[in-house]
Amino acid sequence: MLKKNFRKRLSKAAITIAVFGLLVFLNPYNFFNPFREILFKSVYPIEKTFCFLSWKVSDIYGIISSIGELKQENGKLYEENLELLSKNAMLCDMKKENEMLRNELKMLPRGKFELEPAQIISYDSRGQGNWIKIDKGRKHGIKIGMPVIISDSVMVGKVEEVFSESSQVILTTSSQSSINSVVSATGAKGIIKGNYGLKMIMDMVLQTDSINIGDEVITSGIGSDIPRGLLLGTVSEINLSPDHLFRQAVVSPVSDFSKLNIVFIIKNVKREI
Repeated sequence: MLKKNFRKRLSKAAITIAVFGLLVFLNPYNFFNPFREILFKSVYPIEKTFCFLSWKVSDIYGIISSIGELKQENGKLYEENLELLSKNAMLCDMKKENEMLRNELKMLPRGKFELEPAQIISYDSRGQGNWIKIDKGRKHGIKIGMPVIISDSVMVGKVEEVFSESSQVILTTSSQSSINSVVSATGAKGIIKGNYGLKMIMDMVLQTDSINIGDEVITSGIGSDIPRGLLLGTVSEINLSPDHLFRQAVVSPVSDFSKLNIVFIIKNVKREI
């Protein structure tokens, strides 16, 4: 019974408060202005707090969105930077290659030979310095046996195998290489053979022929398509052959073949050396 009376009173109180609040909110004839002022003053701190929180939530959302946008923008900038760095590296490499080519061309015997420039695309995979592969082949008029040189008419090898757009060049330091040669200063003749990618051996030199350390060894032009006068190297050591019938000279290349980048193939001789 007591609970029932309490519920009735509570319901009446709730209805009264609701009706009173409605009247205050509607404020007919401005009758409830004093009450509205008191109500709004009491509600103002709560309203202000909720407003402040809504601003903060909005700010946080904006910050999160900005972070996402910045991250995306940074990703794009990073990709663009990598692309620019890559292009710059390529341009620098092309510039360096063009400078090397110009310097090589200045010291080449272009008046004597018809030359085809080529870039080295690979080296001896076993690291023994026996051969190089170049980016010119049958399509460019390259044939087996053509000599390959660098600046100052230095011979580095000859074409051994030809493909459509590339060729394999056997180096003068390869043990498979054999070239008729002559000492330019004395006229001593012999055969230059490679010594396992390191140096060369000038063999079959007569004991009566004069040969000295420091002498330059050139191609003799005898019995091959290789013209006379291409520099092979300089004499660094002189010995007797194992049978003691001939003299042998160790010949050092004038250039480090492992650092070559551009070479030139002699396609034709324009006039006799």
